Amino acid sequence: MTSTGGPLLLLDGASLWFRAFYAIPDKITAPDGRSVNALRGFTDMVASLIVKHAPSRLVVGLDLNWRPQFRVDLVPSYKTHRLDTSAAPGTEEVPDLLTPQVEMIMEVLAAAGIATGGADGLEADDVLGTLASRESTDEVVVVSGDRDLLQLVRDSAPPVRVLYAGRGLAKAELFGPAEVSAKYGVPLENAGPAYADMATLRGDASDGLPGVAGIGDKSAATLISRFGSLEALVAAVDDPDAELAAGIRAKLRAAHDYLKAAAPVVRVVRDAEVKLSRADLLPVTPADPDRLRELATAYNAESPIARLITALGARTA
Repeated sequence: MTSTGGPLLLLDGASLWFRAFYAIPDKITAPDGRSVNALRGFTDMVASLIVKHAPSRLVVGLDLNWRPQFRVDLVPSYKTHRLDTSAAPGTEEVPDLLTPQVEMIMEVLAAAGIATGGADGLEADDVLGTLASRESTDEVVVVSGDRDLLQLVRDSAPPVRVLYAGRGLAKAELFGPAEVSAKYGVPLENAGPAYADMATLRGDASDGLPGVAGIGDKSAATLISRFGSLEALVAAVDDPDAELAAGIRAKLRAAHDYLKAAAPVVRVVRDAEVKLSRADLLPVTPADPDRLRELATAYNAESPIARLITALGARTA
C-alpha cells in the first residue's frame, strides 16, 4: 500500500462510547424519548479526533467477545466483576440506556462511511493490536481509555502512538516509547512489550487480574528494567546466582502458575482475522448523506453529526 498522507486512526469503540455515556447527561433524548447522550458524545469525539489528527484511514474497533474464552480459561477471574448476574451467562453489565445507543452509533458510522472492525471471539484490543502491528505504511494512532494498549507503542517505521483517553479526550495523553518509559519506568528500547510485562506483574483490578501479591507499579517496573523481560525474570527465580532479593524471589515463585497464565491474557492478540465493515479509507463526504441526515433528525444529533461532516471535509483544505 502506498502512503496516503495522514495516519491510520484506530479507535477503541466501547471504551469511547462508555466515556461519552458517563460524561453527558442521559436526559438528552431523541424525539421518541430514547437517550442519545452516548451517541452525541461519541460522534463529537470522532469529529474532534479527525480534526486533530487528519487521518487518511480510520477504523472503530469492536468487541465481538468482550471476555474471550481463552483468557477466561487461563485466568478465571478475568472481568468477572463486570458480569451481569441478572442476564444470560457471559453477558457484560451495561447501563440500560447505553445498550440501544450502540446500534445508533453503528448506523451513524455506516452512513458516514467510517469502517468498523471486529474479530470473532476477540476484544477490540485484539482488533486494534492486529491492525497496528501489521500496518506497514502509515503512522498509527490508537485511541483508547485502556492502558493495556500502551504495549503497542513503537518507533520503528511506521511508528505507533497511543492516545490514552482514560480521563477524557480533553486530558488525553499521547504516548510513544519515550513517554511510556518515562512515566512507567520501563526500558526505552522495548517499552511496549515491557509495559505488558510490568502490567502482568502488578495486576489490573479493572480486568480482574490480581497480579503478584506484594509487587506494585514501582517494583514491577524495577524488576522488568533489571531483567529486560518477564520471561527473563521468571527464569531468574530458579537461578541461585541471579541478583534477586529473597523476598521477591519467594513472591515470584509463589506466583509462578499465575504469571504463566496471565502473560498471554495481558498481551493483545496481533494476528487476529479482522473483518472490516468497509474499506478503512476515510471519505471526505459521507457515504450516504441522505441517510445521515435522517439519523441526525431522528436521534436529535444534528449538531454533532454536522461537526462530523465538517471534520471529514476539512481534511481536503
